[in-house]
Amino acid sequence: MMHSNNHSSFHSKITWVGSLIATGIVFGDLGTSPLYTLNAVFHGKIITEAVALGSLSAIFWTLTLLTTIKYIILTLRADNKGEGGIFSLYSLIRKFFHKNLVIIAMIGGAFMIADGIITPPISVSSAVEGLRAVSPTLNTVPIVIIILILLFLLQQFGTDKIGKIFGPVMVVWFTFIGIVGLIAIGQNWTVFKAVNPYYAYNMLVNVPGGFWFLGGIFLCATGAEALYSDMGHVGRNNIRVSWMYIKVMLVLCYAGQTAWLLNHQGETIGQLSPFFHIIPDSIFWLAIGLATLATVIASQALITGVFTLINEAMQLNIWPKHRVQYPSILKGQLYIPTINWLLAASCIGMVLYFKESTKMEAAFGLSVNLTMLVSTCLLFFYLITKRVSLGIIALVTIPFLLIESSFLIANLQKIKEGGWVILVIGAALFLLMYIWHSGKKIKFAFTQFIKLESILPKLQQLSNDEAIDKYATNLVYLTSSPVQDKVEAQIIHSIFNNGIPKRADTYWVIHINILDEPFHQTYKAKTILKNDLYYIEINLGFKEEPRVGYYFKQIVNELIEAKEVIYTASHEKKYQENNTGDFKFIILESFLSYENNLPYWKNFILTTYYNLKKLNVKKSEAYEIDHNVIITEMYPLLISPFKQNILKKI
Repeated sequence: MMHSNNHSSFHSKITWVGSLIATGIVFGDLGTSPLYTLNAVFHGKIITEAVALGSLSAIFWTLTLLTTIKYIILTLRADNKGEGGIFSLYSLIRKFFHKNLVIIAMIGGAFMIADGIITPPISVSSAVEGLRAVSPTLNTVPIVIIILILLFLLQQFGTDKIGKIFGPVMVVWFTFIGIVGLIAIGQNWTVFKAVNPYYAYNMLVNVPGGFWFLGGIFLCATGAEALYSDMGHVGRNNIRVSWMYIKVMLVLCYAGQTAWLLNHQGETIGQLSPFFHIIPDSIFWLAIGLATLATVIASQALITGVFTLINEAMQLNIWPKHRVQYPSILKGQLYIPTINWLLAASCIGMVLYFKESTKMEAAFGLSVNLTMLVSTCLLFFYLITKRVSLGIIALVTIPFLLIESSFLIANLQKIKEGGWVILVIGAALFLLMYIWHSGKKIKFAFTQFIKLESILPKLQQLSNDEAIDKYATNLVYLTSSPVQDKVEAQIIHSIFNNGIPKRADTYWVIHINILDEPFHQTYKAKTILKNDLYYIEINLGFKEEPRVGYYFKQIVNELIEAKEVIYTASHEKKYQENNTGDFKFIILESFLSYENNLPYWKNFILTTYYNLKKLNVKKSEAYEIDHNVIITEMYPLLISPFKQNILKKI
């Protein structure tokens, strides 16, 4: 495991390669915003000087206040063992505050996943729609869907190889948009007046309906939240160094588009985004190709971000367990097949429903806006844990809350235009997390643990009682108990009370411990009762395949060699070809008993939780135990027994 000093050196190190990777992975979403931000502001509206300069001014100050100060300077300091993002930040502070803080983290996580559903469609659509300069009636939907399907097909191979070209491509993209912007500024140098915040103020206060333009302007900051989530892959200072160059290029591109707008006052932008209006005809096809590549890279970063987020949510027990694959040796590189195809279907659904990037903007802004508000709230709690004075905390967080709330009010106005879609998706994802978390909590609260020493004499007696048919030579149970002197009461019930008592030569209790480091394979074996009962803890790195069946046989053979386990010659041993006998793994699964008399809400949570468990990967698959040695036993979860309506004998 990386120690804190390693983390700080990783984050303080600045390298060319690190900065290049940061440019590719971290800034894709922010870097493609110039394709659609001013398009969202001016689509279908008459161009005026007050709105053109006001928009540029608002964009400049949004990038300065939200992206640079909130994220680049402040939030990147809040790292959890080098990792960033909503759930990492929550993990960092949860032990200091009320357990309901998890609800705020769930809201942020839900809308961050929703962001991963809307970013690929809007990014790719905004690039492909540039083709309308050549063919105004072109239906871009099939092209966008083909690109998205290819993108999701690629995920299973890992992006380690193609990820190496992301950085150089994005450097070319940022340089390209900066130069194109600079050439366009040559048509009207007055755009630099917009650095004065007065122009933003003038638009918001004096232009009729000017405040509502914030909904479109906010799109320039989308990607700032993803930037924080990706910190663990590239290091804090590499992000900060890259941003200095990137911000200049972005501002030049927005300024170039504004210069074009100022030269076309009284007109509308038509079907093309202002971005494509400033592209010289001679490099039009180059621009389309580069924009499409950049949007695919932006989408890739978001998809990777969603995989990481879901994986963190699974570790925090707020999302059902899925099979996670590691296509490359980087920790950040993981692939969750179920989530990949759910994301793919959702993204294609978005394209089919909205059809054009301008119609997706309302949904896009809302998802990012709500995630940002959550991260500001969590940042507030983080600063409290760092014992920062309340005056400074207020000075830091209140301005961000005011800015983000203003953006939210402007974005909420777009609910009818499609914003409702993302609110429904975000609410559904939140409900899923809330139900999974609450169901697990209720179930754990009613799980009884029993001290092993209390059953040792009875267990030894059963093991030696030849009047009872032998169930197995080795009987193995998986336990969630991390302590070696206790197990679930259900395991004891399974041995003694579930039908005929299960007689075995040796009983084994196994606890699987997944570590934060990638490659680790160790175990501890504790003899509770020699030749009768053993507690095994298997410690595995997060990238190791949990081949519990295979490891268990190895452990048993090593204990036999060390004479920790001595198998006596029983009748069946004469015929068996190995010296360990047979194995039976008992997997215990609960179900909700009909004998519960639960209040409606609790009943709804538990019923839904057990339905969600069907999406869960089976324990036998999760731990790679062969089906022929597994027996699954179901037991009822009884929380509140039904006591009314006693039948009367007649």
